[in-house]
Amino acid sequence: MRKICSVIVAIAFAASAGLAQAEGPGDPTAVKKEDDGKWLDKEGTPTYKISADGTVDWFTYSGYRRYHSECHVCHGPDGMGSTYAPALKDSVKSMSYGDFLGVVASGRKNISTAAENVMPAFGDNPNVACYMDDLYVYLRARSNDAVGRVRPPKKEEKTDAYTKAEDSCMGKN
Repeated sequence: MRKICSVIVAIAFAASAGLAQAEGPGDPTAVKKEDDGKWLDKEGTPTYKISADGTVDWFTYSGYRRYHSECHVCHGPDGMGSTYAPALKDSVKSMSYGDFLGVVASGRKNISTAAENVMPAFGDNPNVACYMDDLYVYLRARSNDAVGRVRPPKKEEKTDAYTKAEDSCMGKN
């Protein structure tokens, strides 16, 4: 299990190397669906897909669930921020996918004359590390107002490939 989390942290760090001043994620339009149900934009970045009837892809739905189990305590409900931590709904607008992975996996410390803000590292927490794409996709959808401040009422089913990857990451295989 620790080996899987270490690999996730290494990948996130490598993906974020040199991207500190990178642009935001760009056009969120989903153009390609992978076997695990993850949608990608034209740049190959994970993104959301919402059908005309309001059905969200599995990653957006799972990201909603994971966000509210692990992140909302500090960052507020629905990515809206709190007095304790910033609104991730807004942060994701200017943060690249690699930067997001790097911050979640390795943490961040911002010090100014007025305050010291610390985001702890979650790369060793499988409840976060195994769902970084889900969290990113959900927050990307929130940042574009594609999903509201409520639990998505309709969702695609979880794919077998997603379940297999999830079980492997969580050490169930």
